[in-house]
Amino acid sequence: MAAVLQEFPAAQPARVELRDVSLRYFTPAGETQALDRINLRLGAGEFVSLIGQSGCGKSTLLSLVAGILRPSSGQVCVDGAPVAGPTPRVGYMLQQDYLFEWRTILDNAVLGAQIQGRDLKLARERAVHLLHKCGMGAFLHHYPRQLSGGMRQRVALARTLVTEPDVVLLDEPFSALDSQTRLAIADEVVDVLRTEGKSVLLVTHDIGEAIAMTDRVVVLSRRPGRIKSEHHMVFGGGRRPTPLEARARPEFNDFFRTLWDELDVHVEG
Repeated sequence: MAAVLQEFPAAQPARVELRDVSLRYFTPAGETQALDRINLRLGAGEFVSLIGQSGCGKSTLLSLVAGILRPSSGQVCVDGAPVAGPTPRVGYMLQQDYLFEWRTILDNAVLGAQIQGRDLKLARERAVHLLHKCGMGAFLHHYPRQLSGGMRQRVALARTLVTEPDVVLLDEPFSALDSQTRLAIADEVVDVLRTEGKSVLLVTHDIGEAIAMTDRVVVLSRRPGRIKSEHHMVFGGGRRPTPLEARARPEFNDFFRTLWDELDVHVEG
């Protein structure tokens, strides 16, 4: 039986909520409407991906949730409270790892906690735990230059989680990695984030990555970005498959074809 993209039920409590959020910005060329009336909910422990063509506002939406940008209209809330600026409740993992080359892996992992003025002893203990969990336990006293790209991203993930955010934002975190490394690290990242109980928003250009890693895929339209559709990834068998397992499931191709058609990728010039 062909897989069906099912609509996500709205009853789940919201960890993040965007209510009629729009964003306009001004350049010498004039006004640009980046996002238009976005309504989006992220439930506790839910893993959601945002897909859409370049320039549709995916990363901008993450910046609004992170408190880096403020909406022109509407409201962004985390745990029911309006976002007025960056908050430790939200962790942000970017495309680049931004590790300091002169600091050891362990010292890099505690940097966020150090900046926030947290107890450094407790932060180091948590960092050691997370680095072991991410498969980096044998490299605590190495330096970034000694690591591969995938290993550096594992350290960046640990650094993001050391401050214990409720919400984790991932902005194309695997885009610089080769295909084989991307597949391997996806399984590890999902396992860590799910066992840590985090609510996650992932921005990706990779449709397969969105299907394999996340519970729900949100499709954004061309600029100005609007929510075109939201779909829950339902796989048979009861247990949610790992990202690598998901790619081998018969439902995967059905999901992919439907999302590809929704994105109108074939008309991209």
